[in-house]
Amino acid sequence: MATKCRILVSFPSPRTTVEAAADTASTGDTKAGTLIGVDRFGNKYYENFEEELPLRTRWVDYKEKYFDPSHIEPGWHAWLSYMVDTPPNKDKILETGVRKWELPEHRPNFTLTRAAYKPYSTTRPKISAWNPVAAPR
Repeated sequence: MATKCRILVSFPSPRTTVEAAADTASTGDTKAGTLIGVDRFGNKYYENFEEELPLRTRWVDYKEKYFDPSHIEPGWHAWLSYMVDTPPNKDKILETGVRKWELPEHRPNFTLTRAAYKPYSTTRPKISAWNPVAAPR
């Protein structure tokens, strides 16, 4: 015997039902909150003090489905991890654009790829390997 179940989910704007369904599919959790800001990568930052647990009141919705945590700018990272109280879009010190020395586009994290940084030594090793020689029997 099959039963039908209907779940009604309501979210305050600007979150939509489609975004909530995407959250459930990707993280298994739905959240409702106030949109605080959007960074230059298109990530959306939210906050909700009413219904969440302590230190779980701020979160980010990544623009891309397969996100890279290095897409979070330093000012937004400080706000997400409760190092500062004001978000970067409201704080003149944390509000930064693209600096002269920064790359104009994001470079992904290359860990565990062929492009990962591999250090090498230019000095001669101080210890030489020992090759045991067994006497013939």
